[in-house]
Amino acid sequence: MWYWLFKYIFMGPLLSLLGRPKVEGLEHVPQSGPVILASNHLAVADSFYLPLVVSRRITFLAKAEYFTGTGLKGWFTRWFYTVAGQVPIDRTDADSAQSALTTAERILGEGKLLGMYPEGTRSPDGRLFKGKTGLARVALTSGVPVIPVAMIGTDVVNPPGSKMWRFGRVQVKFGKPMDFTRFDGLAGNRFIERAVIDEVMYELMRLSGQEYVDLYAADVKEGKEPGAVTPPTRLPEAAAG
Repeated sequence: MWYWLFKYIFMGPLLSLLGRPKVEGLEHVPQSGPVILASNHLAVADSFYLPLVVSRRITFLAKAEYFTGTGLKGWFTRWFYTVAGQVPIDRTDADSAQSALTTAERILGEGKLLGMYPEGTRSPDGRLFKGKTGLARVALTSGVPVIPVAMIGTDVVNPPGSKMWRFGRVQVKFGKPMDFTRFDGLAGNRFIERAVIDEVMYELMRLSGQEYVDLYAADVKEGKEPGAVTPPTRLPEAAAG
């Protein structure tokens, strides 16, 4: 109930006023059945504007830190992310990563929409970064289609590092469903999983118009980007297999 109250009464009207969202390709999202929505990640606002424009409820995998705060603020944050349809995952080690994949497969097994950010974290500078293979593993194991989603302008409405929201124009572009069932039985093959996620990132690059960087966003945030300025030029593959 709280999900729909936030969407249509408490937050939705304000988000619409601030971002005036423009939507393309919404017809690609089915009215029922499990689907992975694979989105680029520019700002916290992505997790608000994507559910705003999709009629079905979306469940996101969110970092566990959102659910572990203490005191009144920690309680409210935990409650808010829970009612907003987010499920906590621990990303600290291999066992935690496997648990996250199991959680994703359970959500899809219930016929739900699963929202995932293949970059693993928000872009530090507006570019599109290398995708992590967890999404590919989930897609291959579950056999469900992947719909690429490009969020544009959310970092203007909700500038990273700022607590203030601004007026802007948000665009949400949905690509055609991507079917990876041709790789049935190959989940766990790191070369296949890399090819699959590269294909997804290529579609996100095409839809969003972002510059692609063949580095992980988390590494760049930690200052591990080689050369500091000039990124590698390799682009993700247009098609796998």
